[in-house]
Amino acid sequence: MEGADRRVIIGWLMIGFALGGFFDGILLHQVLQWHHLLSGLDDPANPNLPLQVLADGIFHLLMYVVAIIGTALVVRARKGQGAFDRTPVLKLALFGFGAWHVVDALLSHWLLGIHRIRMDIDDPLLWDLGWLAVFGPLPLMIGWCLPRGGSGRPLAASVLALLMASGLAAGLGPALTGPQEMIVVFRSGVSEDEKMAALMNAGGSLRWSDASGAVWGISDVPLPGMLALYRGGAALVSSTPALAGCLAFTRRA
Repeated sequence: MEGADRRVIIGWLMIGFALGGFFDGILLHQVLQWHHLLSGLDDPANPNLPLQVLADGIFHLLMYVVAIIGTALVVRARKGQGAFDRTPVLKLALFGFGAWHVVDALLSHWLLGIHRIRMDIDDPLLWDLGWLAVFGPLPLMIGWCLPRGGSGRPLAASVLALLMASGLAAGLGPALTGPQEMIVVFRSGVSEDEKMAALMNAGGSLRWSDASGAVWGISDVPLPGMLALYRGGAALVSSTPALAGCLAFTRRA
């Protein structure tokens, strides 16, 4: 990267940093729902979900600002200079991506304590260290080891590795977090017999239902069971804690 414009270096570092924030925010806050930005400051027994969702939204807006500023720096620096070597770009983006996870672990997890990777376990340090090792130093080392040439193969290999890692984490989410209560909202016109048949085909068991009978809380079921529920008349099947909280007021014995 000798001779590279400083704006290009800073810009791609900022873009990689923002991508690290988006990766964590989307995967951990929304898909796996292991924590929110301010989970460590909230009451775990009675979380303030509107505040947590607001904080996550502000966090993503901040990442947009970082990404936009980084993109503007790169565009202004590269204007009129033609094509550029892709490998230095990937090196810088990986440096920024890894730097985000190092900063997040040191600042958010351990110094400020506003959240941990897993908020639902007694000893979250192992998860903090594991997540940091995979998405912090590893991208930094990959970026450091990339050749200076312009081959696009390192880009494809690195992106594929990150996608596989995130997909594996998302796929193992329910297994890692343990049994969860799932919320099922049935379409209007579905009879009680049809609902019960769908539940039996899904391999779940009924825990509670609301007064109207349209919203059910059931035991956690695998993906084929979720599909069976949809085939049996469900309009929505979710294990999202936020949805469970929003619908909790409908519970009736």
